[in-house]
Amino acid sequence: MDRNLAMEVVRVTEMAAIASARLMGRGDKNESDQAAVDAMRRAFDALHIDGTIVIGEGERDEAPMLYIGEKVGRRADGDPAVDIALDPLEGTNLCAYGRPGSITVVAMASKGGLLNAPDTYMEKLAVGPRARGAIDLRKSATENLRTIAEKMKVYVSDLTVVVLDRERHQDLIKEIRAAGARIRLIEDGDVAGAIATCFEGTGVDVLMGTGGAPEGVIAAAAIRATGGDMQGRLVPRNPGEIERAKKMGITDMSKIYAAEELARGEVMFAATGVTSGDFLKGVRFFGGGCETHSVVMRSKTSTVRFIQSLHKFDKKPGYASI
Repeated sequence: MDRNLAMEVVRVTEMAAIASARLMGRGDKNESDQAAVDAMRRAFDALHIDGTIVIGEGERDEAPMLYIGEKVGRRADGDPAVDIALDPLEGTNLCAYGRPGSITVVAMASKGGLLNAPDTYMEKLAVGPRARGAIDLRKSATENLRTIAEKMKVYVSDLTVVVLDRERHQDLIKEIRAAGARIRLIEDGDVAGAIATCFEGTGVDVLMGTGGAPEGVIAAAAIRATGGDMQGRLVPRNPGEIERAKKMGITDMSKIYAAEELARGEVMFAATGVTSGDFLKGVRFFGGGCETHSVVMRSKTSTVRFIQSLHKFDKKPGYASI
């Protein structure tokens, strides 16, 4: 996967972001998500890859496109074989109600590089490069906060922890508060929350809590590319999810996965803001075009590029009809 491919992947997330942003605030999360799916699928057709979706919109019988196992790209002779994890619109509710933090994301790795995670929960712990090596899911939240603070050479009270605002996190939230750290509760979008830990300007230091396992793999790709650190452990909710995980080759439900196990080898990650969040601005429309803000990362070089793009619809008819 060369650096030119990384730049091409950004066009995929841009098209999905523009499509979903047109429907921002209309109150229909399914409509905005479908718009992103349709646009992203069309954009993949132009990529010089032999791609297989390993994390997508669901199984083949659940999703008409971008389903698990679907082949995408031109798939010509010489095109690299890659595995793809994606979320055409992370934070569907955020977009539907005009709230901050929704993004479109694509992670890509060499064949076999991404964990084929089942659609279940995953306990996650993520930090940026300054706290790399200081996390351990086997320890309590309090212990982790102390070691993270020590590694970052700050007080626990200086740390800000992102947690999904869910009933299941009430005990975790109480423990974080008792430890003295600050908390930022988010409605949706723990991929964006995990990535935010890797950028100093976001004010986010740690992600804790339980969210989707597929989103954990996507976040791991970005965290690997930035030099951060992450651990994850599957948390199946019922016997059916355990059985599904076993069919996907996962037999040890107590295994703690490092970021390097969730996204192995060379990986690249691209995201475009739909509504403005911690590290990406949302899509801004103007007469005859729009402006997008994206980020693209490669683990091979640890290069992170922020891309501000102006799209003129008279030059890109396809964008105007999104």
